[in-house]
Amino acid sequence: MAVTDGVNRRHLLRGAAALAPLMLPVRQAGAQTAPWPQAQPIRIIVPFGAGGATDIAARVIAQEMQGTLGQSMVLENRGGAGSTLGTGYVARLPPDGYTLLITTISGLAIGQTLYRDRIQYDADKSFAHVAIMMGTPYLLCVDPKLPIRSLADYLQAARVKPMGYSTSGVGGVAHLLGLRLARATGATLEHVPYRGSTQAITDVMAGVVPSVLDSLTATSAHIRSGALRPLATSAPERSADFPDVPTFRELGHADVVADGWAGLAAPAGTPRPILDKLAEAVRKAQASPNVQRRFAETSTTPGRLYLDDAQAFVRQEVAAWAPVIQASGITPD
Repeated sequence: MAVTDGVNRRHLLRGAAALAPLMLPVRQAGAQTAPWPQAQPIRIIVPFGAGGATDIAARVIAQEMQGTLGQSMVLENRGGAGSTLGTGYVARLPPDGYTLLITTISGLAIGQTLYRDRIQYDADKSFAHVAIMMGTPYLLCVDPKLPIRSLADYLQAARVKPMGYSTSGVGGVAHLLGLRLARATGATLEHVPYRGSTQAITDVMAGVVPSVLDSLTATSAHIRSGALRPLATSAPERSADFPDVPTFRELGHADVVADGWAGLAAPAGTPRPILDKLAEAVRKAQASPNVQRRFAETSTTPGRLYLDDAQAFVRQEVAAWAPVIQASGITPD
């Protein structure tokens, strides 16, 4: 997700993909105490493929959490079906604190409605939400070799010839934003879904697909390097890090506004002492210089909701996205 200490982001992504699942070394871990009586690792299920923005952010935060918890952590990638496969897997596990979930807007707020006939979990009732750890808007970017320098250019080109846009998968926020933009403007936008952000972005830079809709977290390093040209952001206001990138809203597309988010949850019924300790570890991780530096490098906004507030936020997000998905006519297939 970030360029760190001179290491090229592309190399970082390749390394992350090669190492998943990964046992993270414990830093300053203390003696094993309740609420984790066993000295076994805590598994964190990431419901996306390795190397994407959510995956890398989870690794950075988990690395910092270990010292607070006194437990090693293993990250395991279980992607597929708009992140609902990994999400559903955790919902069925015992609430003992030894398996956690990286929650996402795709798997919960959107997946709850989009995959309602195919999932056996409830975004609110099946999970004890620990924290909303990060937030990020979405950007429409193009291959800079194309003669497209503005959203107006992009839409005009898409009215002449269908324009493909890649995303990290069917049913995600980016997919829905693309549908909204196409319907509002009459442009012909063809969705090109991938199983994660990494390949979706790589294929635009390689000229395979002309454009991509993905998070600011995932695209920021490529925008700074000139490998992607940003046209518009789904944020309500322009980013302080990229003040020259206009919002869809100011360009006349008020419906193309959304922020993505990711958090941490445990299966419902997990004892409160475990949840409290996890929330404390997330807070400390977010305050660490390493996490703050990584988030700043990728223009990622730290989350500020924990426990009951995080639970209420997810409940509200499900209610807010349900009519959007229903009106879009989108299906999982």
